[in-house]
Amino acid sequence: MYDAQMTEAKRCPVHPGEDRLTHAGSDHPAVAKARIGVILANLGTPDNTDYWSMRRYLNEFLSDRRVIDYSPWLWQPLLQLIILTKRPFSSGEAYRGIWNTEADESPLLTTTRAQAEKLATDLHAAYGDDVVVDFCMRYGNPSTPSVIEKMKDQGCERIVFFPLYPQYSAPTTATANDQAFRTLMRMNWQPSIRTVPAYYDHPLYIDALAKSVERTYATLDTRPDILVTSYHGVPKRYLMEGDPYHCQCQKTTRLLKERLGWNDTDIRVTFQSKFGPEEWLQPYTVEEVARLAEGGKKNLAIMAPAFSSDCVETLEEINEEIKESFEHAGGETFTYIPCLNDDDAHIEMMRAIVDRELSGWISR
Repeated sequence: MYDAQMTEAKRCPVHPGEDRLTHAGSDHPAVAKARIGVILANLGTPDNTDYWSMRRYLNEFLSDRRVIDYSPWLWQPLLQLIILTKRPFSSGEAYRGIWNTEADESPLLTTTRAQAEKLATDLHAAYGDDVVVDFCMRYGNPSTPSVIEKMKDQGCERIVFFPLYPQYSAPTTATANDQAFRTLMRMNWQPSIRTVPAYYDHPLYIDALAKSVERTYATLDTRPDILVTSYHGVPKRYLMEGDPYHCQCQKTTRLLKERLGWNDTDIRVTFQSKFGPEEWLQPYTVEEVARLAEGGKKNLAIMAPAFSSDCVETLEEINEEIKESFEHAGGETFTYIPCLNDDDAHIEMMRAIVDRELSGWISR
């Protein structure tokens, strides 16, 4: 196990859960037992669905230069004076339609917590108390700074930071990492940190996706004519500027197709959630499902491999707006295949990736 420089420590009488070095004076502050932290990082969630909660969340999200990279001199007046006076109402309505009313939180928060709890159970079986697992959000709560600070206070001198985005992109993986690094910049005692790279082609990720397709198809009376893999879109210029997201999405779908043993005609890549006037990655999901229906593909299944947890983009946008587009164009059966969420195969994949990233830091 990880030998944590605490071999000469005794329990602190003032803070029973912490230790004090035996050679330190009685006035030395308590030092927590050294551990390793694992943080699952997801996109974010509003605290509630009311106007001001939505406005705070959207302001933080849409003010991120990784997400909207237009000049702030042009963008901020538009955002503050127009977009944030209207959009919190429509976004709040969308969130209310999917809100976890029992826990009074968004489904993304519920699921990410469940993922962290299951992963913590698995890692505890292997590493005991030497590894601490938690989760954070890039926007909203629990915030990235608060969780990193909490882990530091728990004695985490090393942290594996795990952005839950299978395919790398600047508006997702990069901004999550940015926030972690900004937190370190404000800390006098910085823990060492490793960021988990994109896992779009990890065999366990592909296998988990395939199992979710097979499991859903086995319950259907009519086999879908085609499976649409709908990824969150980004402006096309990101691709032209070198962002690997588009290529990684394409490879994920190709590997999924091969794992399922399907033909090219059985599966289709699309991109959803277009925002703003410029061209984004195409084909757009909402338009493509209509074209498929008009072309005779009356039975359609759809999944969102870029999302690790079901959220407003899947539960509301796919299951409502995109489904409506398909049915309006003559589609008959529309089957949404849920995200991997806290499925055991998904947690197994996370565990394998964390084990890899812990290499050299800890042994079983």
